[in-house]
Amino acid sequence: MPTMADVARSAGVSVATVSHVLNGTRPVLPHTRQAVLDAIEELGYTPNTLARSLVTSRTRSIGLAVSAISNPYFTEILQGVEAAALEHGYGLLIADPHDDPDHERKVVQLLHERRVDGMIVAPSARPAALVAYLERHRVPAVLLDRVLDTPADGAPPFDQVCAENAAPTARLVTHLAELGHRRIGLVAGLPGLSTTAERISGYRHGLAAAGLPYDERLVVHGDSASAGAEQATAALLSLGSRPTALVSANNAMTLGALRALRAHGLSVPGDIALCCFDDFAWADLFSPRLTAIAQPSREIGARAVRVLLDRLDRPDRPARTVRLPCAFVHRTSCGCPEKGTDS
Repeated sequence: MPTMADVARSAGVSVATVSHVLNGTRPVLPHTRQAVLDAIEELGYTPNTLARSLVTSRTRSIGLAVSAISNPYFTEILQGVEAAALEHGYGLLIADPHDDPDHERKVVQLLHERRVDGMIVAPSARPAALVAYLERHRVPAVLLDRVLDTPADGAPPFDQVCAENAAPTARLVTHLAELGHRRIGLVAGLPGLSTTAERISGYRHGLAAAGLPYDERLVVHGDSASAGAEQATAALLSLGSRPTALVSANNAMTLGALRALRAHGLSVPGDIALCCFDDFAWADLFSPRLTAIAQPSREIGARAVRVLLDRLDRPDRPARTVRLPCAFVHRTSCGCPEKGTDS
């Protein structure tokens, strides 16, 4: 089996240089780096990760705790995390907390016991136990998609990476208002999630910008799930003066809302207009095609990895929240002709 010394001889460099290329511990000239990589490929050298971790106290692994991995949004985030981790020489250990605070705490401990170098976590609606564990054990962590409140006079408790939520939701509302809608309903997510609170805030700002009053009866919670959204949408449709337009606050709830509309014999956009937060691969296959807010899912995942690696390199720097912009994708479910996509 070839050794690191064999690679160094083949590439005409020192063993230390080979180590720097493998571990990313010091910049190496591009042509030298390529010579080392060519030698590794030619010799079939495989680094001894276990031995290296004993020397460096690093396992070159990242723990990822994300619920609803089957959700297309989180699937794309996972792809972004995996690609960025591999690019930087890190492996990935994945766990699903199932949006349950007790299970969340257990899987994070399990990942920690596997000696991951750091974690990327999408926290549940009640993350107190998670936060306490991460803080007590000083685990390098990045919170993903859902964020914690940041003190007005300080930094957030952890690094956080997410999309903009309020302004894009407001844009959906103002777009519907510009089309003449005055009763716009919102199928909101699970209470307690930052994404839910921020999208409700955006909904209210959109109404205010359009000069429309806020009516709490037009806001229902679908609990971020298809079945919950189906029931919540049915409740909206049972109002004496039902909405003429709906905003669904995530992709799973959009499917539930569509089921409820179909069950009530309502067409989109003929009987009721529909816009949604979260674009997904088959959104343009519906008839009509869904007007949506598209989140930069893969970039969110990739950015979370880069922020975590920066934390590992500079553990004492202040925590930060990184927000990425979304895109408004104009199709036909809002009741107007298709246009291009703009940010």
